[in-house]
Amino acid sequence: MAFSLWVTLLLACLVISFTPGAGAINTMGNALAQGFRRSIWGILGQQAALIVHIAIVAIGVGVLVASNPVLFEIIRYAGAAYLAFLGLRLIFARPPVASPPATGQPAEGTLTEGLPGEEAPDAADAAPQAVREGRWSMFRRGLWVNLLNPKAIVFFLAFLPQFIRPDEPLLAQYAVVAVTVVAVDIAVMWGFFAVAAHGFRRFTRTARGRRLLDRVFGSLFIGVALLLAFVH
Repeated sequence: MAFSLWVTLLLACLVISFTPGAGAINTMGNALAQGFRRSIWGILGQQAALIVHIAIVAIGVGVLVASNPVLFEIIRYAGAAYLAFLGLRLIFARPPVASPPATGQPAEGTLTEGLPGEEAPDAADAAPQAVREGRWSMFRRGLWVNLLNPKAIVFFLAFLPQFIRPDEPLLAQYAVVAVTVVAVDIAVMWGFFAVAAHGFRRFTRTARGRRLLDRVFGSLFIGVALLLAFVH
């Protein structure tokens, strides 16, 4: 792949990754609930889905999905239903349980985050009494968030041919595209959206703030689900 073409690909990937969507919402939710470092597992799951989408387009299945309205609709509604499920689960989730009051500890109703004025260690980067989700669970959820989006397949079907030259080795070109797409998306998701979530960290220190954030992110998931289901 020519360097000038790769630079164009890089810029296109940056624009696409910075466009808010279900992946960005999932990343910010993970960063708030599980911490900045642990949010990488959800991001990796999302990247695995992107690789699957690229592979589908590369072997031509994307053409089948794009040309088969019934199959497209089934996958589209399945993806919307999954995002709505994630949103409802957040909205109705129970808030983290506050630590029992003790000498030198925060007042009742406040989640402990280390000594007053001291930053909590990143290993407990979210409210420490919140349930710690397993890495595989985060990875799997990130995978399905991106995988159940047939529009991504159709998008890659229209996007990838712009950067593939049929007179050059195809495998090497698709490998360059996949590495670029994944590297850029990881950088944007982890370096921007996960970091941006830290601006909301003060809300995670109380049960009321945690409930508010859960409802906000749950509503965003449901909003994306409605867009996926009804906007063509």
